[in-house]
Amino acid sequence: MKAFIFDLDGTLLDTLEDIGRACNAVLASHGHPAHPLAAYRRMVGNGFGRLVRSALPPAALRDLAPEALDALVDEARLWYGQHMRERTRPYDGMPEALAELARRGLTLAVLSNKPDDLTRTLVSHYFPQIPFADVRGGRSGTPLKPDPAAPRAMLAKLGLEAGQCFYVGDSDVDMLTARNAGMVSVGVAWGFRGLEEVRAAGARHLVTTPAQLPELI
Repeated sequence: MKAFIFDLDGTLLDTLEDIGRACNAVLASHGHPAHPLAAYRRMVGNGFGRLVRSALPPAALRDLAPEALDALVDEARLWYGQHMRERTRPYDGMPEALAELARRGLTLAVLSNKPDDLTRTLVSHYFPQIPFADVRGGRSGTPLKPDPAAPRAMLAKLGLEAGQCFYVGDSDVDMLTARNAGMVSVGVAWGFRGLEEVRAAGARHLVTTPAQLPELI
């Protein structure tokens, strides 16, 4: 194997509290009830637009005009962008595991459904010493995971064959992404969704701590 490509939220970083606080702040400002932070574990992972739609009460979502919904998504994205480094942190042992993989000569990259600019900002802030070969979030005109378009574009840019790469993530979306693109899936136990979800989604490998990642080589 030549490379590890990582999901971001729930895999490299515990971003749940900042995401939940952003959505709840916008919900409250429009008179909608907030959610417990733990509820956002099931809402994240499919892009920011889907996140906001999932957080809205069904009746409010049904009644909103498309342009009003787009404005609400933009508002939540702005709030999150201003506060996304307040409670977020790398998972214990992740910086050390990434450094070890880099020391062994593995190509490292990040592929997320989070908006591209936010993905890049978080990765550069929390992992400044890690030599990621590419960092890519959700981009206009490219389908989000689990569609294979984005991972295939990344593989082409890096000059890698899919079968040479692990794709590491915490959700069924991530396991489907790996399968659809032909990469080897690695499900993590520490993320938002838990071991049972990634196992049921067909993870080829399961890890319970970041320290186990170098052992997969």
